[in-house]
Amino acid sequence: MPTVRIAIVYHSTYGHTARQAQAVCAGVEQVPGAQALLMTTDEAQTRWDELNLVDGIIFGSPTYMAGVSAAFKTFQEASSHAVLAQGRAWQDKLAAGFTNSGALAGDKLASLMQIALLAAQHGMHWVNVALPPTNNSSQGSDQELNRLGFWLGAAAQSNVDQSADVVPPESDLATARHLGQRVAALAMQLARGKASLGIAA
Repeated sequence: MPTVRIAIVYHSTYGHTARQAQAVCAGVEQVPGAQALLMTTDEAQTRWDELNLVDGIIFGSPTYMAGVSAAFKTFQEASSHAVLAQGRAWQDKLAAGFTNSGALAGDKLASLMQIALLAAQHGMHWVNVALPPTNNSSQGSDQELNRLGFWLGAAAQSNVDQSADVVPPESDLATARHLGQRVAALAMQLARGKASLGIAA
């Protein structure tokens, strides 16, 4: 069985998005043969060589003022010089994204779109969350996966007056685990396909 490596690159100021990132990491590691590399955006900027060798990257940022955080944007812009200028090393890798905000909607879609465009600029293949919205009927529940109804990536909501040891809620963390598992499973499928065709990884 081939092995795959998935990096989770995230920024978190108060710890809420870090918990989401840890859940994504746990989801990756649920797939046999998949290894997760968890790193902050600051750490990532010292580990470009490692990121160039992984099979996929799942990006995460809190949503601040209708977009990704300044720290994530710094990493995003640094990738232009460190990766694009060095021969498009991320091209054809898998990519996905997650974000967290204090409000239920909180313009999280804007952040996911920014992250998806980052992946597109690198020539990566975007993986969506592949979950229907669940908390959208009288029979729905905020205890279910994708309770916030996002398709592009994993979204979480953390009450602004609660610490990271309380929020995001378990349903949002489970959604993050689902995304990590999905990306790792798809990476494994691609790796097996390449191996069967005799294509070098």
